Amino acid sequence: MNMEELDLLKKDWKRNESTFHQISESTISEMLHKKSSSIVKWILIISILEVSVWTALSIFFDSDAAMKKVYSDEILWYIKIFNILNYVVIAVFIGLFYRNYKSISTLKSTKQLMTDILKTRKTVQYYVWYNLGMIAFSMIVVFILAFNLNPQVHKLIKTPGVLAVSILICLVAVVAFVVVFWLFYRLLYGILLRKLNRNYDELRKVDL
Repeated sequence: MNMEELDLLKKDWKRNESTFHQISESTISEMLHKKSSSIVKWILIISILEVSVWTALSIFFDSDAAMKKVYSDEILWYIKIFNILNYVVIAVFIGLFYRNYKSISTLKSTKQLMTDILKTRKTVQYYVWYNLGMIAFSMIVVFILAFNLNPQVHKLIKTPGVLAVSILICLVAVVAFVVVFWLFYRLLYGILLRKLNRNYDELRKVDL
């Protein structure tokens, strides 16, 4: 083989190497796109199931009947408005999850897919923090209403030292519930977010 033929062979190999590299990147990007779409779909499904479970539990245990025994009609009206607003906010989050899923499901460039993944991650984080905030806020409101509206509790907290102990117990209960639900959300959504983050890191390598 003379030098001229060797040079032609090298050029041909370089051309094929570039083609193989492009095909490899394209395949990886497409695979990560499908995996990301599947993850976001599960985030949407889990959020809908979560709302459905809480709603079903509320109906099953008839929380409205229990509250009527404790609170006045005026307080119940405020609680209903509060619950409606809460469901509206959660519905907005579910709508955002659906929009993220539709956006990621559509075949786009690697950079756009990375942007969509970041948006989804932020939406899930806001959703979790909103729920944790609502749990803490709801428990604090329930304790305040119990102290003010329940005659037996109202008499009890007038005893010296009892009010301080009651407030401490309430704070511990609030923190404990928030931590438990934080662990629950970390397990529920954390696994999916970690997978989504890995996809993002892989896409960033491909896009370099």
